Amino acid sequence: MAEHHVLQEKVNGMSRKRLAFVASETEKATNALDCLTNKFQAVEPDEADVIVALGGDGFMLETLHQYIGLEIPIYGMNRGSVGFLLNQYNEQDLDKRIENAVEVTLHPLRMSVTTVSDQKFEALAINEVSLHRESRQAANIGIDIDGIERMEELVCDGVIVSTPAGSTAYNLSAHGPIIPIGASLLAMTPISAFRPRRWRGALLPASAEVSFRTLDSDKRPISAAADFTEIKHVKKVTVRQDSSVNMKLLFDEEHNLEERIIREQFLP
Repeated sequence: MAEHHVLQEKVNGMSRKRLAFVASETEKATNALDCLTNKFQAVEPDEADVIVALGGDGFMLETLHQYIGLEIPIYGMNRGSVGFLLNQYNEQDLDKRIENAVEVTLHPLRMSVTTVSDQKFEALAINEVSLHRESRQAANIGIDIDGIERMEELVCDGVIVSTPAGSTAYNLSAHGPIIPIGASLLAMTPISAFRPRRWRGALLPASAEVSFRTLDSDKRPISAAADFTEIKHVKKVTVRQDSSVNMKLLFDEEHNLEERIIREQFLP
């Protein structure tokens, strides 16, 4: 891999940031990648001041996971469909947009899993940790919060613990609440709850440690997923926010993530 030694240049009185470009495999994204890498003197991601991600929300999540250890801000431009975590695609004034962007720091959820065979796994989730039934029968799950049993038995298709950033994704589709970015809360939302039938979930402090216990792992097996990582046949799943991990996203001032989350709550 070629080495890059690119000094920050002055552009309209501002320091030009060293940019790395990454893209999904769609035609729109790869065309944008070719255009922008020709227009800018791109560097490798580990040498960049900002990583520019070109794709949809799924690719943005992949990019955040891939470069999670670098703590380099990521500025996404939408070359997918919804683009909730991304800015509008525009090749013009990209330096100025990045320079004036609003930075949002996200802390992921850390999922710790013990399987029925006593294997242990860990994974990080930017959007949510979710549990799902693996068979035709509903899952039976016990729920503890900070070591205190809060629900003896939840009979359901599954349950979600969502971050504020992920509250408009799977959590919302399961009729969970939308959480503003600065609220320091997590959403716990059941998926097709059968008993207690009227339970619609809970809002928890971001510091809470949530533990799920599989109550009948032989007859009613359960899997757990942290974003893209899925573990099958789980016995116990613990979820907590990992404040030691920082992920920085950049948004155009007029389309920052907090404004998007507030606006989402008033859509018809």
